Amino acid sequence: MILEVLSPFPGSQGRGLRADRDARAVFLDRDGVLNRVVVRNGRPYPPASLDELEILPGVAEALRDLKAAGFRLIVATNQPDVGKGLQRRDAVEACHGRLRQTLPIDAIQVCYHVDADACLCRKPRPGMLLEAARTWGIDLARSYMIGDRWRDVEAGRSAGCKTIWVQCDYDERLPNAPDAVVASLQEASLLILAEKESREEGITE
Repeated sequence: MILEVLSPFPGSQGRGLRADRDARAVFLDRDGVLNRVVVRNGRPYPPASLDELEILPGVAEALRDLKAAGFRLIVATNQPDVGKGLQRRDAVEACHGRLRQTLPIDAIQVCYHVDADACLCRKPRPGMLLEAARTWGIDLARSYMIGDRWRDVEAGRSAGCKTIWVQCDYDERLPNAPDAVVASLQEASLLILAEKESREEGITE
């Protein structure tokens, strides 16, 4: 299996996942964007259990605003610790269950592979985004990828999305030329909504 797609946020059933031509989406990395990461020696790590899962301030409000503006909200997350045997898959799924209960997310896509697997879904490859586009009729050119690592930015660019990097000052490789740099998902949502409003005003003039 290339990727796992969890069922949608309950409140979106019947409207959130219907395949429409030219739908817009905001793709979201999970750790460091939606929830707080555990930083060790300058490197970010996912929460090890549901007890460690902490949704970041402003995330719920930002997602509600994006949802109200007509964007599909799709999480695309690498979870290689499962493939490495360092994390239990049921622990990851428990965290995703909590996110779906708490946030207006349409779907969560997960890659459990490591780089050596050479899969098509592990970011920086765009497989999860391309699969979502096929499944839900998403116009990738009108969509966004928000992430806190270079892999997220590269996946978004390869898929044809606009890219927004949440700068967290990790001790690792920097992304190459994201379209915007922000400090939080909330700041990213404001940029997206402002751009949408500006584009719509230009169409009506």
